[in-house]
Order: sequence, then C-alpha cells, then structure tokens
Amino acid sequence: MFFNFLMTHRFKLCFLPFLAVIAMKASLLSTQDLHNFYLYLQSNLTSLTIFSISLPLGSTLYIMNRPKPVYLVDFSCYLPPSHLKVSIQKIMHHVRVIRESGAWGKTHENDYLMDFVEKILERSGLGQETYIPEGLHCLPLEQTMAGSRKETEEVILGAVDNLFRNTGISPSDIGILVVNSSTFNPTPSLTSIIVNNYKLRDNVKSLNLGGMGCSAGVIAIEVAKSMLQVHRNTYALVISTENITQNLYLGNNKSMLVTNCLFRTGGAAVLLSNLSKDRKRAKYELVHTVRVHTGGDDLSYGCATQEEDEDGVVGVSLSKDLPMVAARTLKINIATLGPLVLPLSEKLFFFVTFVKKKFFNPKIKHYMPDFKLAFEHFCIHAGGRALIDELEKNLHLSPLHVEASRMTLHRFGNTSSSSIWYELAYTEAKGRMKKGDRIWQIALGSGFKCNSSVWVALRDVKPSPNNPWEDCLHKYPVEIDI
Repeated sequence: MFFNFLMTHRFKLCFLPFLAVIAMKASLLSTQDLHNFYLYLQSNLTSLTIFSISLPLGSTLYIMNRPKPVYLVDFSCYLPPSHLKVSIQKIMHHVRVIRESGAWGKTHENDYLMDFVEKILERSGLGQETYIPEGLHCLPLEQTMAGSRKETEEVILGAVDNLFRNTGISPSDIGILVVNSSTFNPTPSLTSIIVNNYKLRDNVKSLNLGGMGCSAGVIAIEVAKSMLQVHRNTYALVISTENITQNLYLGNNKSMLVTNCLFRTGGAAVLLSNLSKDRKRAKYELVHTVRVHTGGDDLSYGCATQEEDEDGVVGVSLSKDLPMVAARTLKINIATLGPLVLPLSEKLFFFVTFVKKKFFNPKIKHYMPDFKLAFEHFCIHAGGRALIDELEKNLHLSPLHVEASRMTLHRFGNTSSSSIWYELAYTEAKGRMKKGDRIWQIALGSGFKCNSSVWVALRDVKPSPNNPWEDCLHKYPVEIDI
C-alpha cells in the first residue's frame, strides 16, 4: 500500500516540485532545463523512490548494528596485607621444616631437591616482598577447601571493593560478569560468590572460565567484549585470579616444583562499558583482541599439564618443549596481529621478505616487524624471567619496554592471568601513559594459547587510588642480578 501511495498523483504533486525547487536553487537552472529535469524525475520516479527509501534505511541499519566501542572505565589490582609478604629465605626455611618433618617427599632426596628449589628461586627474578596466602604461612600447612576459599574471596572482593569505590558504580549497574580462575573452581562458582556478596541483579549474565591458564585474562576480556556487543548500555565486570593455597605441589618431580617457585597471590578486577557517556571518563578503549590456540598439536597440548606424579601427588608439569611451543604460538599470534596494527612500511618489508624466502632463498630469516612503531607500551605476562628475556630479544624491545613486566615479576611474582594488569598499573603509576598511547597486552598459557589485547589511552592516565605500586614505587625500577 505504501508503494502504491508513492505512485499516486498526490505524491507526485508534493514530491516532484519540491525536488525541482531544490535543484533550481542549487544550480540556477533555466526554465527549459527545469522543465526537462521535471520530466526526467517523472520518468524515473520508481528508481528515485527506491533510492530515497534505501539510503536512510541502510544508514539506520548500519548505525544500529555497527560494533559498539568498548571502554575500560577503570581497573583495580589486589594488594595483599603486609603480613602475607614472604622472602626467599622464609620460603626456604618453610621448605626445610616441611621436608624434615617428612610431610613433603622422600627424605633421601631432600638435599638434591632443596638445592634445586633454591637455585630456581635465586634465578627467578622474584624479589623479597612477594605474597603467599595465609594457609601457606602456617606450619603445618593449611591446604584446605576453607583456606582456598578464603584466599580467593579475599583477593576477588578486595579488588572489586576498590574498583567500586574508585568508579562510583553501583553493583546493581553490572549487567555482565566474567571470572577466570584456572585451577580453583568450587561449587557454587566464583561468579556466584560475587553475585551473592554484592547482591547483583538476577538477570546478570555471568560466566566462569576455568582451566584456561595464564592467558585467560585476555580471553575474559574478549568474552566480555562480545557480550557487550549484544547487551547494550551496560557494564561488564571482569575478574582474573588464581589460587595458590590448593595448588602447592608437595612431591619430588622437578618439573612440577618450578610452579611453586614462581606463582604468588594476586588478582585484578576490570570495569568495561559500552555506554557512550563513559568515553569522557574512561581510561582506555579496546581496539583489538587476538587469540591463538595450538592445542590441536600434541606437543602444544601437553607442554603444561595438571597431573599426578609417580607418587600420586597432584601438580602442574612443565614439559621441556614449553619454550619451543611458546615461541611458535607467539609467532602465529604476531602474524595475525601485525596486519591490524603495523604501519604500511612494516607490512611492506614483511611481505617482501616473505616473497624472497618463499620463492628465491629459503635461508633468508623471517623479518620481525618493529612493533615499537605500533605500540608505546608492552605488558608481557610476567610468567618468568626466561619468558620476558625471550620476548624482549625476539621483539627487539628495549629494557624500558619490558620494565613493567620485570618489576611486576620482582614485586608480585607470577600472579597468573592478572599479571598484565599489575604491569599496566605500574606504567600508570610512573606517569608514562599519555593520550593516544597504544598498549599491547601479551599473555601465554597452557593449552597452548597466546592471546593479545590492544588498547588506546583516551587521556593522560593517572593512577587510581590504592594503586598497588603507590607505597613502593620509589624503589623501582631495581637492578636484577643475572
């Protein structure tokens, strides 16, 4: 019926003279030209009508369905109380007492394994003020479900409480909740703990990500981003943490003892928004997320596995293939991310080198693009000293570019998926984050996965209240012995 109306004499009388007047005013047509134009419009009325309807309709559909910007309003990293600090000397004292009591391993292997643990700790890059949960300060150790819950709740609620205080957001404003914790997933879930504690609304969209390793923080961000495209005008709360209490390994397998030396207590809460009004106060805008999962390959799948040792003690085993797998997975991630962020000159160099290697000289080395042209700041997962060293070398970064990662490892240890947020907090605390700066967060984890998130600073970013570095920033950076 609507189309029939458009073809009526009434519509022609109203619509065509209007267009003719506009045309006459715009180009000062003569009377004869105006008459010809009028006849042309009459003969092409159907096409003109379809075009006139399609243009605004298409524009409206585009505006309604285009991806919504995702803003990082603020984030908060958990700072444990000072009585949970632990030095390397205290750790070694605990190890000696536990092994001498016979509660840990075979006594005839004590001296050999003690030397191994001490050597790992001394070379780890960790400082003397990292944190372990309360249950592991006790002798004998308290590795109970209650102790594990207490650790995780203190970390999560401590970070979220501070985030709500800093942003002024009410818990009832949260429409999406994503929590990641790799090895501790009780029932009710961690998301349920948060919903219950803050009395979140009953239609909150909650997800609990488990078993996804140290790279799960970026995965959680991407999941929240995807949900923010579907659920408009809301906030997403993303929480990344790991539990240490339940995952301390008390066996004799050296590949499983390494994690005891590196992992420490920590967690972070991130507030994301798709509300246009939040752009003015947000710190960052999410630009890209890139995920690579090479678990289809058996070496990748088995390089970091939670399993029982020969004595039936559960721990996380790290394979000797881990460095090779990590390098390969990182290379795939870089190949995917590069075209999205690199300037044209770097893309051209990469393409030319690829063609030469493919068709002319296979011995030519792959060209590693200069990512310093794409990013001002790098947040490399503080998984260990060797990992940071390798990425610094392969990406041709300067010591300043990896300072945040090294100092995070020194001050807080490997806090798993939350380490990239402690690094971003360090950069903010140092006053280095300027408007327009681009940040690359790189995280690697079991599976094997390498995930990247890219942010851009929307303003000169100052550290939020209760930044985890505010009481010790004057000590950093520190020189780390090789």
